[in-house]
Amino acid sequence: MTLFLVFGCAAPRTIPGGADIPSWNGRLAVRVQATESLASQAFSSTFELQGQPQQGQLHFYTPLGSTAAAIVWSPERAQIQTGSDIQYFSDIDALIARVLGTPVPVSALFAWLAGDPTSMDGWQVDQSQFPHGKITARRTNPAPQAEIRVILEP
Repeated sequence: MTLFLVFGCAAPRTIPGGADIPSWNGRLAVRVQATESLASQAFSSTFELQGQPQQGQLHFYTPLGSTAAAIVWSPERAQIQTGSDIQYFSDIDALIARVLGTPVPVSALFAWLAGDPTSMDGWQVDQSQFPHGKITARRTNPAPQAEIRVILEP
């Protein structure tokens, strides 16, 4: 089962030209259920997420605050940097599928963070606790089973 747990807050940031960039930060934990061809995956980290499904950046931090990994994506490509190692992918969906071992609907994730209960690609979202900053999304098919939990700070 995938567990994607986010503790954080959302606030638009203004960039030159007057555009607002949505951003979130907090704590993230991920779990992916084992299958015949994939071992269980588990991940936990503090994070900063900024952007949109088409372009953005996501940083993960160690318990001491140093950068554990940085993901940057645009319509042309996506990359993940861990230490001095950089890996390139055709897009953010390919990067996430490779890193987590299962696809996660990035556009739906951004919608969920914005309070939109969009269901996508077999994922069902429960936003009944969204007023309290909690989001849960689950996928049971296709395998592996996955779950995303988000808790946002006010």
